[in-house]
Amino acid sequence: MQTTISASARPDRFEFIPAATAVVVIDMQNDFGAPGGMFDRAGIDIGPIRATFAPTRRVLAAARASGMTIVFLKMAYLPDLSDFPPQGSRMARAHQRFGVGREMAAPDGSIGRILVRDTWNSAVVDELPLEAGDIELYKSRYSGFHGTGLDEVLRERAIDSLILAGCTTSVCVESTLRDASARDYRSLVIEDCCAEPARPGTDDFNHARSIALIEGLWGWVARSEDLIDALTSGAREAAA
Repeated sequence: MQTTISASARPDRFEFIPAATAVVVIDMQNDFGAPGGMFDRAGIDIGPIRATFAPTRRVLAAARASGMTIVFLKMAYLPDLSDFPPQGSRMARAHQRFGVGREMAAPDGSIGRILVRDTWNSAVVDELPLEAGDIELYKSRYSGFHGTGLDEVLRERAIDSLILAGCTTSVCVESTLRDASARDYRSLVIEDCCAEPARPGTDDFNHARSIALIEGLWGWVARSEDLIDALTSGAREAAA
């Protein structure tokens, strides 16, 4: 669709051309959002993440219908962990406590490995089935632009605007958005398609803080229904 779409958003309306826009779904994979995955096994409440699946599915349906590019980014390491962060780094310490690389019995009956590529653990959750033409890219750092080829994929398709969904909001979603901004992409975060569990032992959610920071400095923020309404209206106008 070449029609310019104008969606209600904060701090002001977000205008984009669907053919020049990609929906980037970040880390919606079993280790983060499925029962029996890494977060669940660690005792982290995955309810907030799972609550994003239904609105994200609706956004994906509307985006596909409008001809937008769909990209799934997945956090996982090579089987030999050769792309794991340097020992002693904060990211390495954070992931080591989850037992990255450890074998486990996956819910589908396979032998899984925590945060390792091409296992049940790194597969996109069943609630968000991939379709023909969707792009999958692995990443080994919080940002979806680091060492993934994402920028090249987007440039090849003449994409200048991104719509972001995923988990967790203040880590991989925000990191990807910041790097997108540095590359001059315009980014809209769908706030009900992003989530972050409370920090262990607290009722403190970084999701709201991150959304406020994104709205204030880095991009635009909208609800899924506002984006879908804009796409639906744009499709009607284009057909008239």
